[in-house]
Amino acid sequence: MPRLTLDTPTGPLTVTETGGAITAVTWGAGGTDETPLLTEARAQLAAYFDGTRNRFELPLRVEGSEFQRAVCDAMLAIPPGETRTYGDIARDLDHPAQAVGQACGGNPIPVIIPCHRVLAAGGLGGYSGGGGIETKVWLLRHEGAAGLLI
Repeated sequence: MPRLTLDTPTGPLTVTETGGAITAVTWGAGGTDETPLLTEARAQLAAYFDGTRNRFELPLRVEGSEFQRAVCDAMLAIPPGETRTYGDIARDLDHPAQAVGQACGGNPIPVIIPCHRVLAAGGLGGYSGGGGIETKVWLLRHEGAAGLLI
């Protein structure tokens, strides 16, 4: 599987491509492959981090259960600068909030699929990406959702 790493303010991100779609984003170095899709993903992520892009236009494939894919679709529908709670998504999908939280934590394509925009009812909740909750806070501030953190 081709992988390409880029440096970001939240640390190095490695993007993985499988069969013409982005299937993973992980924190840490690990790839130097230059496919057309990975080059485009790097350009879009760089534009996101420099503040000139707030949405991604990349083919994505979530390799997981139907429920995992439904949660990822719900996260993709959250506009930049806005948040939803695990409970909001749980009500929409008719599943327990804890299951939604686990699916958010299992998001294979963080940042592009914005699991950082999903909060607990009483606060930030967790974040399984590199840097943990500090990265979640950085991403929310970057998107202009900082007022929600006070």
